[in-house]
Amino acid sequence: MGREKELKKSHPIIICRCNDVTLEDVERAIEEGFTDIESLRKVLRIGMGPCQGRTCIPILMRILSRKLGKRIDEINIPRSRAPLIPIQASLFLKSIDVKGEER
Repeated sequence: MGREKELKKSHPIIICRCNDVTLEDVERAIEEGFTDIESLRKVLRIGMGPCQGRTCIPILMRILSRKLGKRIDEINIPRSRAPLIPIQASLFLKSIDVKGEER
């Protein structure tokens, strides 16, 4: 078991690549009482990066399911917030005038 802990520290398991959240971070937060996805998102910022949780939220749901002894369908999925897909901020800044010319 000591070797496994040593490997975890030297090669942490990344859960959220956008915000560099590790399995150890998630497990520690769950032990501290953050036992739902919304509270974990607020504490760890998991799912708030450019991918908006497309990769890490399903992984987080499986971790919560295992740690809390619940089925996946018992874990509440967080509400999606706009934008649903990442978009460039410059798209908000462009405008088209009445003649159809971009400004």
